[in-house]
Amino acid sequence: MEAAARILEAAGPSGYTTNAIAQRAGVSVGSLYQYFPNKDAITRALIRRELAILEAQIAAINIGSTNPSPLARLITVAVGQQLERPRLAHILEAEQERLGADADITPVYERVVVMICAILQSAGFAASCELAQDIASLIATVVNPAATRGDDDRARLEMRARAVVMARLSTP
Repeated sequence: MEAAARILEAAGPSGYTTNAIAQRAGVSVGSLYQYFPNKDAITRALIRRELAILEAQIAAINIGSTNPSPLARLITVAVGQQLERPRLAHILEAEQERLGADADITPVYERVVVMICAILQSAGFAASCELAQDIASLIATVVNPAATRGDDDRARLEMRARAVVMARLSTP
C-alpha cells in the first residue's frame, strides 16, 4: 500500500502501474495480483486506508469538550489530514470520483459524515448529512489547492477553512 501511495505522490497517475508498484514494494507482479486484481483495486484500498485514518481522528474528538471546540478540532483534523500528504490526498480524491464508491468505501464515508453531523449538532447547528458533506468538501476545497502548491501554513489554512465553514453554517 505504501509503495502505491509513494508512486502516486511521485509520478502521479501516469506513472502508477502495477509493475511500478510491485517493483517499489519489492514483490513480483504475480504476487501483487494475488492480492489485487488490478491497480484500481489498489487505489480503492488506498482510499479506504486514508478514510479510515480520518475516521479514527474524527472519532477521537471529544464532543463534550469546549476548549478547543469540537468544530475547531474537526477543522484542525481535516486540515492536518490534507496537509499530511497533499499530493496523495488530491489524487485520491480525483480517483475516488472516477472510481465511485464501493461497498468498502461507502460505510466508512457514511460514518465520517455521521460524526461530522454530531460535531455540528454539538456546536448548536441543525446538522444534516448534506451539511456535513458540504463541510468536508469545503475544507478540502480550501486546503487541497493551497497544499498542492506548497502552502503548508497550517494556522493560516485552518483560519481560511474556518471562515469558509462558518460562512456555510450561516447560510440556510
